[in-house]
Amino acid sequence: MIEINDTGTKLRYKPGMITGGAGIEHDCGKTRGIGWFLEGLLCLVPFAKVPVAIQLKGLTNEETGLSVDYLRTVTLPLLKHFGLSEGLELRVVKRGARPGGGGEVVFRAPVVKALKPINLVHVGQVRRVRGVAFAAKVSPQVPNRLVDAAKGVLLKVLPDVYVYTDHLRGDKAGNSSGFGVSLVAETTNGSLFGAEASAQPGQAPEEVGLSAAKLLLHEVGNGGTVDSANQGLVLTLAALCPEDVSRVRLGKLTPQTIRLLRLLRDVFGVVFKIRADAETKTLLLSCMGIGYRNMAKSIA
Repeated sequence: MIEINDTGTKLRYKPGMITGGAGIEHDCGKTRGIGWFLEGLLCLVPFAKVPVAIQLKGLTNEETGLSVDYLRTVTLPLLKHFGLSEGLELRVVKRGARPGGGGEVVFRAPVVKALKPINLVHVGQVRRVRGVAFAAKVSPQVPNRLVDAAKGVLLKVLPDVYVYTDHLRGDKAGNSSGFGVSLVAETTNGSLFGAEASAQPGQAPEEVGLSAAKLLLHEVGNGGTVDSANQGLVLTLAALCPEDVSRVRLGKLTPQTIRLLRLLRDVFGVVFKIRADAETKTLLLSCMGIGYRNMAKSIA
């Protein structure tokens, strides 16, 4: 059982078995986005008793957390390195922007007996950029303006750039107007770097598209095989892997990642070995997993 108070400052956790199953629904409210809840679920659902299918309602795109587009195109593919592939899906049914929300997504995830150790050390070169520009309850020209602004920056450094447009009206557009863009750069070795921007009050589409493109270039320049937003998830799952060595190359560690490394040491007793690579200006992190196994999953 997990309970979070209205202000998000206190959490009450009662340990127990994660049952999983289909037909689960949850209203995420209008304070935090759906992505904030999904980030926590991604660490839990692989160890449920049966595969999970959950419907989440609320804010699909907002400025304080990861959007569902980012999680679908950048975060979920990372889980495949840990052995989570078949049955992993995040589908956007309705968009929901601030302040009214009204968005809806369906998240499905398989379960595993144990995770697989990772070896993500080779970065490669960026070969293409993909993305999606969404707009809800605004002019149909807004997504095109978002795309033009983002591509105006990215095409100067890479020829293969394609950003899809997702313009919604009526019930599928949620309860409030809004727009934004989510971008993902893919390297020749399969590494993914993501960046996104959602419109603030009074912000023009060109500003939003330009902001997202600059953030993506910053993420690529940061180096590593995992972008800054997913550092914590990868390190947490690496600590839970079987008793074998997992390796991952990261760029500059975020303050949140540094705090997480201390928590992993205090809770699991896992200490990461960190070696700086002066040539690539990246960090190579390695650890021995604790050998956590899904005790809820049947042997068969």
